[in-house]
Amino acid sequence: MDNYLAGNSPPPPPPPPRPKWRKVAYGGMQIGYDDNYTDETFLEEMVMNANVVRRDLLKVMKDSVSISQYLCIVALVVLVWFHTLQSSLDESSLLLLDLSLLALGFLVLLLTEEKMLSLRLLLRYVINITFFTTGLYVLAPVYQTLTRSISSDSIWAVTVSLLLLHLFLHDYSGSTIRAPGALKSPSLTSCISVNASVVASVFVASRLPSRGHVFAVMLFSLQVFLFAPLVAYCIKKFSFGLHLGFSFALMGLTLYSVYALHSLFFVLFLVLVVVVNVVCPYWLIRMQEYKFEINGPWDEAKLCFDITD
Repeated sequence: MDNYLAGNSPPPPPPPPRPKWRKVAYGGMQIGYDDNYTDETFLEEMVMNANVVRRDLLKVMKDSVSISQYLCIVALVVLVWFHTLQSSLDESSLLLLDLSLLALGFLVLLLTEEKMLSLRLLLRYVINITFFTTGLYVLAPVYQTLTRSISSDSIWAVTVSLLLLHLFLHDYSGSTIRAPGALKSPSLTSCISVNASVVASVFVASRLPSRGHVFAVMLFSLQVFLFAPLVAYCIKKFSFGLHLGFSFALMGLTLYSVYALHSLFFVLFLVLVVVVNVVCPYWLIRMQEYKFEINGPWDEAKLCFDITD
C-alpha cells in the first residue's frame, strides 16, 4: 500500500487460464494453441502393421497355380496356331477339336453348376452359339484378306505384343465372361485383355490359306480366350482339389507339347512355370518381412460401408 502511494504501478493481473485443448476436426483455431498442435495422447493411437496380411508360402503357391494354368492355355493356343500355319493340322481336325472343346466346356459347366440349368437358359445358350458361329463363318473371308497388304514380320510382332498385353492384363482371379445373373461387372483391364487376344487371333487367321482354316482357327481361339477362363473358374469354385489336378494335367500336356516342338522352348517354359509357382511366392513371402506400415489419427477417414447399397 505504501509503494502504491509512492507512485509505483500495481502488479499486473494474472493471465486467464488457458482453455483445455480439444481434438476436433472442424472446430477452427483454438485460443492459446497453434493450428498444428497435438497433445501427448496423439501417438497413443498409433498402430503398426494393422493391415498387413501375413501370407503362408504354401497358400501363395497354390494361388499361383491359376497363373501357370492360364499360361499353359495360351501356350497351347500358340501351338495350335503354329501347327496350323505349318499345315500340320487340317480343317477337319480343327473343326473336330472345336466341337470337342465346346462339348467338354458345356459338360463341365453342367456338372459344376450349383443349381441345374433350366431348359430355357440352355436353349438360349444354343441360339447364341448358333448366331456366333454363323457370323464367324460369314466374316471368315474378310478376316482372311484383312492384312494382305501388311508384311508378315509386322503381323508377328504385333501378335506377340498383343499376347503379352493379354497376359499382363488378364484377370487371373476370375473370368471376364460372367455367368447369367452375376452382379459384378468385369473390369476395364480384363476387357482390354480379351480384346487384345481377339485381335491377335484375327492377325494369325489372316495368314491362313483357306476360308475353312480361318473359320476353324477363329472359332478355336475365341472359344479358348473367352470361355476357358469361365470353365476354369467354375472348376476352381466347385472343388479346389479338382482345380489343382486339372492345372497339373494341363501343365504336363503343355510341357510335353512344347518339348515335341523344340527342347529349348521346353526348358524356357519349364523355367517360367517354376518361377511363377515357386520363386515368385517365396520372393513375396520374404518381402513381407520388410513391410512397415503406420496408421494413426492422421490417416484419412475411410468409408466402412458400400455406397452402392
